[in-house]
Amino acid sequence: MTKSGNRSSTAVAFLFQRVKASALLQDNRLLASRKKAPVTPGAARMSLRRGRMPHASVVLLASIVAVFSLVPLGFIAWVTYDVGWETVKTLVFRPRVGQLLVNTVLLESITIPLSIVLAVTLAWLTERTDIPFPRFWAWLAIAPLAVPAFVHSYAWVSLLPAMRGLQSGVFVSVLAYYPFLYLPVAAALRRLDPAIEDAAASLGLDPWRVFFRTILPQLRLAICGGSLLIALHLLSEYGLFVMIRFDTFATAIVDQFQSSYNSPASNMLGGVLVACCLFLLGLEILSRGNERYARVGSGSARPADRRRLGWFVVPALALPIILAVLTLGVPLITLGRWLYLGGLGIWRLEVVSAFVQTIVLAIAGGVLTTIAAAPMAWLSVRAPGRLQRMLEACHYYVGSLPGVVVALALVSITVRLIPPLYQTFATLLVAYVLLFLPRAMVGLRASIAQAPVELERAAMGLGRTPGQAVRQITMRLAAPGAAASMALAALGITNELTATLMLSPNGVDTLATKFWSLTSEIDYVSAAPYAFMMVVLSLPLTLMLYTQSKRTAGQ
Repeated sequence: MTKSGNRSSTAVAFLFQRVKASALLQDNRLLASRKKAPVTPGAARMSLRRGRMPHASVVLLASIVAVFSLVPLGFIAWVTYDVGWETVKTLVFRPRVGQLLVNTVLLESITIPLSIVLAVTLAWLTERTDIPFPRFWAWLAIAPLAVPAFVHSYAWVSLLPAMRGLQSGVFVSVLAYYPFLYLPVAAALRRLDPAIEDAAASLGLDPWRVFFRTILPQLRLAICGGSLLIALHLLSEYGLFVMIRFDTFATAIVDQFQSSYNSPASNMLGGVLVACCLFLLGLEILSRGNERYARVGSGSARPADRRRLGWFVVPALALPIILAVLTLGVPLITLGRWLYLGGLGIWRLEVVSAFVQTIVLAIAGGVLTTIAAAPMAWLSVRAPGRLQRMLEACHYYVGSLPGVVVALALVSITVRLIPPLYQTFATLLVAYVLLFLPRAMVGLRASIAQAPVELERAAMGLGRTPGQAVRQITMRLAAPGAAASMALAALGITNELTATLMLSPNGVDTLATKFWSLTSEIDYVSAAPYAFMMVVLSLPLTLMLYTQSKRTAGQ
């Protein structure tokens, strides 16, 4: 054991010794006080409440964040009421909205099944077969997440300028988003108990029937969760579909906003988009079902044996190789080509300025998002209950809303109620906090759960107030998880486009917005450095997701 480890264990042991002595002293004082005066039940309950955690203050802080999270949904409801039902019918029930809805249904209904087939096949090859170098192919399978979706579109459109319409949108969307399905499916395959498959095979089922009857049903939760992520990303994506000239609700809202600020038409389109999001959330809940997927047998499940591919190994290797070429080879080769054609002249001062501004916004947004998520993360672990679950749902739902809806709500509120805050850093940071609050919640919850609650009680027994115990003990132990949550939020901010386009102050250009303005002018050479820097900043997120998925599966 290292010296730091010895010091840590000694400190914890000393802390428990102190709290034991303190508890004995308190017991002696309590016995002495009982001889002098009786203790009523109400006083006893009040004493217990004082010794517990600072629930009331933390609930208040979490409630404030939850109220802010409900702002986009409340804004849509208020606008609907404000414009009146006749205007709503005129703006919503019109051919343009019907066309956008048809485009959305076609995009979702084609992209998601293709992504499921691709992700499940690739996960099966890398996790359950003897394909050569499985870890290498698993890493390449999630590496496309390091390339923003609109950079994928930029690479393919610059290579094939004729890419347009639904087919091109489905093709690029599958390449950009299938890793969101691969990650949970691969993690689920690692955790499955192979004894169920052995039992099915012993009953005479061939390998294909074993897969479809025993393995695929156990992947339902992973498939539903990954499909929901892809569906929500498809609803919120703007840059990818603008470059291939395919109209969606997000592209129509931004176009309407840019042509006439704060128009009822863009607000109503935002309302329809929110309705689509809520519909997808409800559909995912129904698809999950109520079945149990946990193993309840005695002992621990043995690792699954990898199936021998034999002569099929050559065509099996073709799938990850072709995917790597399409998802990584084309973007990197295209970027390399534009960077080579531009030479050193395209690395101007504007690139450095955009990089610095992106880093500043990412760090500030990541810190604020983590701070805002901390009260709810602590409550969800230390004091679960009905109220806490409601507050937690408010924290999570806002992450499912497209950035364009959150930005539209903040634009309208600042223009109508607080004009000095319109297009300021404060409003932009609020949008980032709302959009990436769920990312911070995930890492914080896991870290706080690993911090023993006994240490908080021990600190309070030694004279610390409840707030001091949480700050000085729990939050210090949860620091690694907080740092990971901060990094996840910061890297999400790095690639965020629509909210930044609508809310950023004049003169503020991030890597994403500067890249977008140059590609809109068909200046692909000058846009290449900004795309390259976004990929470089996104690589740590990809590595973090990969290692986290391995850790979740116990590997």
